[in-house]
Amino acid sequence: MASLAQQFTGLRCPPLSSSRFSVKPKQTQKVGAFASPIVSAVAVSNAQTKDRLELKKMFEDAYERCRTAPMEGVSFTIEDFQTALEKYDFNSELGTKVKGTVFCTDANGALVDITAKSSAYLPVQEASIHKIKHVEEAGIVPGLREEFVIIGENEADDSLILSLRSIQYELAWERCRQLQAEDVVVKGKVVGANKGGVVALVEGLRGFVPFSQISSKTAAEELLDKELPLKFVEVDEEQSRLVFSNRKAMADSQAQLGIGSVVLGTVQSLKPYGAFVDIGGINGLLHVSQISHDRVSDIATVLQPGDTLKVMILSHDRERGRVSLSTKKLEPTPGDMIRNPTLVFEKAEEMAQTFRQRIAQAEAMARVDMLRFQPESGLTLNSDGILGPLTSDLPAEGLDLSDVPEAEDS
Repeated sequence: MASLAQQFTGLRCPPLSSSRFSVKPKQTQKVGAFASPIVSAVAVSNAQTKDRLELKKMFEDAYERCRTAPMEGVSFTIEDFQTALEKYDFNSELGTKVKGTVFCTDANGALVDITAKSSAYLPVQEASIHKIKHVEEAGIVPGLREEFVIIGENEADDSLILSLRSIQYELAWERCRQLQAEDVVVKGKVVGANKGGVVALVEGLRGFVPFSQISSKTAAEELLDKELPLKFVEVDEEQSRLVFSNRKAMADSQAQLGIGSVVLGTVQSLKPYGAFVDIGGINGLLHVSQISHDRVSDIATVLQPGDTLKVMILSHDRERGRVSLSTKKLEPTPGDMIRNPTLVFEKAEEMAQTFRQRIAQAEAMARVDMLRFQPESGLTLNSDGILGPLTSDLPAEGLDLSDVPEAEDS
């Protein structure tokens, strides 16, 4: 105890000051300053608690609505949603036709929006039934909306490969079947040849013309890049067989060539003796002597290859396939073909009609002369030029031929 007392006795404490226990106004103010933040913190805490309770209640109400009435407040039904999905969903199987809009082109093809998960691609070789180097040659430009057919899939990015050529092939075959049914003459461009015949392009399809069905004896090489009049012989899409005949087309065209008729032709070539003119797939000869009443010393001064002109049929040898033409007979006045060919072509039908009338008159006079020297026919011609009514085909007063003028040598 003594030692403990000694320890306490050794402690030194500072003297107590009465001022340390006095309450000063400033100290009272500090207590008030600390009390204000505490009250604010309590108020914020209460507000947050209230917000959390309101948010909790909101989620609970939403959950309850989803559980009990999931479609409440929705402007469309499940059926509407399914319809919307089907609108943008399509069958991507090969051969399926889809609508699409071109939105980009490049040197190799075009990108097409078909509302799929990725863009579809149209290669340049599938953009047209004809051979093209760029899709724009076939009218494929951004903004074009067209129907395409799915022909494949790009494994790299799962994008679809489209084709227009396949659709155009279908339409071309349908068109050929229609033309065959109508038995019409079409033009075909010769694009190839082999030992059996030539290959002609019609409606974008390559067909075969056997040499036995070509009217002329022209070599196959000379027919390349030329157009031939053709008629359909066989149209078989399943077997990809398309066969034409030039002979049938020429027979139809030649049947329409009447003596004295006016046709439109194109000068193909010039020779010292005349010009060869294409008149609907048939080559006719416009002899130098039949160009004009005036003498033509140089054909090239009047005609050039490629010129389009009207000509009149003078004669037609179907067995030999030769047609003689004339512009001389169409001249209103001699020499017009040299001085004013436009006038000749304007008056062509009128002059041809006059020529046909002269031909008819000449034939009538020839028949009259024949009957005059054939009394066994039962017909006689009196001095007034009246052919007697000796048959039931003639009127009772006879046929008056007195006004028929003499045939003139043109």
